[in-house]
Amino acid sequence: MNKIIFSIAVLFISASSFAQAYHDNENSHEVKLNIGQFLVTTTIEFGYEYYINEDTSIGGTLYFDGKSTDYNGNFGIGPNLRAYFGYGPKSGLFAEVFGLYYTGDDDEDTENLGGRNYDYSTVALGLGGGYKWATRSQKFTIELNGGLGRNINPEDFQNDFMFKAGLSLGYRF
Repeated sequence: MNKIIFSIAVLFISASSFAQAYHDNENSHEVKLNIGQFLVTTTIEFGYEYYINEDTSIGGTLYFDGKSTDYNGNFGIGPNLRAYFGYGPKSGLFAEVFGLYYTGDDDEDTENLGGRNYDYSTVALGLGGGYKWATRSQKFTIELNGGLGRNINPEDFQNDFMFKAGLSLGYRF
């Protein structure tokens, strides 16, 4: 009986010694608000991020803008996948791959035809990066990011490329 208890204790100690230095299943969810985008263009952008582990996350973005002729339209939604390269868990330098579906209008006045109003919806795929700082408690974050995407199906009047940028405040739970 003592051999079984000793074997179980040795097995438990051995298994726990292989744990990662920053293994933390707490605070795996993060919600954020892009205050930089709001201050510059009055766009309201929310983000969500789920941490698969300390170095990888999957998330999404949702934004609304009252002016449909802004550079990225009036509505957008899309996923992203991030890889972190910092020394701390769930923070530091990151690179991301993102997709974005967005809609908007293109208003342009021409002398020959008068005003025109084109509604559009398009899908973009892109690459981005940035840096994330987290508090010691891992509850609050500040993120600075940017990215460049290519529109898959642009209209004749639409740019082939789109960009995104932000300064976000986040809360983890």
